[in-house]
Amino acid sequence: MKYLDLTLPTAELNLACDEALIDWCEADGDLEVLRIWEPRQAFVVLGYANHAAVEADLEECRTRGIPVLRRCTGGGTVLQGEGCVNFTLVLRMDSVDALRTIPGTNRYVLNRNRGVLSDLLGEPVRVRGGVDLTVGAFKSSGNAQRRKRTHLLFHGTLLVGLDLDLLDAVLRFPSKQPEYRAGRSHREFVRNLPLDGAALRRGLRLAWKAEETLTKVPMDLVERLAREKYSRREWNLKY
Repeated sequence: MKYLDLTLPTAELNLACDEALIDWCEADGDLEVLRIWEPRQAFVVLGYANHAAVEADLEECRTRGIPVLRRCTGGGTVLQGEGCVNFTLVLRMDSVDALRTIPGTNRYVLNRNRGVLSDLLGEPVRVRGGVDLTVGAFKSSGNAQRRKRTHLLFHGTLLVGLDLDLLDAVLRFPSKQPEYRAGRSHREFVRNLPLDGAALRRGLRLAWKAEETLTKVPMDLVERLAREKYSRREWNLKY
């Protein structure tokens, strides 16, 4: 597996990069990638099928100058920003039997990432709600995936210093919630991990055996997707 430590200058480019990587890996055939990136500006990211006005306070986002964008994977709406360590895995679906199904992929990826966090924290980390990693009663990581013909994209966020008070200001209560959330507000439900980005990079890179650095990135495709898709209102606010 190749390793890519790449944070691009804008939210649109960073979202486009994940989609470009899965398309690029499919074209290559054998390539698998672990990417790590950390945004420096706040922005809201809708899941592929989310309704913007239901999941986000669009007026508050406009007032605060926080963009509302849409990703190419499913799942719920999240706030990105400083204090988020994002990982992106592009995996061949035929490389491991577990990757042939959506639930199997969730278990395979999250159990490996759970082991990384548990070792770093020195305390138990659980997979709950199918796609969340939790410490105690609190969520510290959400995840989503997209599947194509030969490869899948699995990406998620590990919270290490996000402004949690901003969550309730710009996100509405989600239209769907896991049972263990028990009606808690965003601020009551989510916690930052007492870790830093460097430790998470080392742990994830070791766990996924991403030993070789990826030296070539399909930037033409990234820029085209950012320009023609992720920067367009028709995509971001289509629901």
